[in-house]
Amino acid sequence: MDDNTQKEIMRRRTFGIISHPDAGKTTLTEKLLLFGGAIQQAGAVKAKNAARHATSDWMSIEKERGISVTTSVMKFNYRDFEINLLDTPGHQDFSEDTYRVLTAVDSTLMVIDNARGVEAQTEKLMEVCRMRNTPIITFINKLDREGMAPL
Repeated sequence: MDDNTQKEIMRRRTFGIISHPDAGKTTLTEKLLLFGGAIQQAGAVKAKNAARHATSDWMSIEKERGISVTTSVMKFNYRDFEINLLDTPGHQDFSEDTYRVLTAVDSTLMVIDNARGVEAQTEKLMEVCRMRNTPIITFINKLDREGMAPL
């Protein structure tokens, strides 16, 4: 492999954003795209009549129901890195897509809803990451709400 190819590989980072349903994966994805400079305005997930839907919700069913049915891949440059974000479905009906994504990521960003805590789907995803030795960054979302007991 030549030096330029190796250099390109080293500057790429691929993150899978995973969690149980409604934890805030797509909202977090929108914020990362916004703060990374990929978009100028973050869209809304649950606003059916919103002027702007979430960037990663491209299918009509996703826009109508506010759920992710398939993984969306977004890319932006940040400093000297090329960041690939993979916003995955949270519902177990679409979990095969999420498991497939976990074979292709450098690391994961696990989103946990503070009000609902760790759910069964969260534990399944954590186990898949452990089996693959995939690093996990845990992000506790919705801290403005009453939360679950820590233990």
